[in-house]
Amino acid sequence: MESTRRLSRIDRVLDDAQRALETVLGSPAAMRPNPAADRPDVVLEESERRHAAGLMRVNHVGEVCAQALYCGQAAVARDPSTRAHLLEAAQEETDHLAWCADRLGELNDRPSLLNPLWYGSSFAIGVLAGLRGDGWNLGFVVETERQVEAHIDENLASLPPADARSRAILEVMKVDEARHADNAEAAGARILPPPVPSIMSAASRVMKAIAYRV
Repeated sequence: MESTRRLSRIDRVLDDAQRALETVLGSPAAMRPNPAADRPDVVLEESERRHAAGLMRVNHVGEVCAQALYCGQAAVARDPSTRAHLLEAAQEETDHLAWCADRLGELNDRPSLLNPLWYGSSFAIGVLAGLRGDGWNLGFVVETERQVEAHIDENLASLPPADARSRAILEVMKVDEARHADNAEAAGARILPPPVPSIMSAASRVMKAIAYRV
């Protein structure tokens, strides 16, 4: 009779290492169809192409960071249900990661060269957030996702009007991020005290400014 194998600490470290390599160096596969599949792919002016690619590179970096944050938080989550919630959200972020990578390829551009740095720093932040306890862990999810929602709104307003494929991807991403935040709130998230949200926002602005170009 088969039984479910419980993962040891070493198993989890190896699993986290594999996720990191797949996220930074591999080509993660989406579980859901690309929302842009039925949208026309028009030829953009060169300045529009570069701008759209810069925005989608920033969003790709955001998904790299989201993978790292959630995996770092899940690694130290005390409640199995919290860990499951984080890993479920991470799977949807994998879809976003794959979609953004696909769109970057269509725009003849590349992901950020600094993705290993973004992943490593975000994983460390996730671990630190998770060590505060599951309520703070989930609170970090809520604040992260609300800030990502606002960032996507900015991108939707800034995208070239003709870039329907990038727009379709971002619209679905926004819905997913809002659901992640709502689920975390329902699971018992605590409100992060100041100045944590402001520090997170400032760090995000620095990341976006760099990732747009590099």
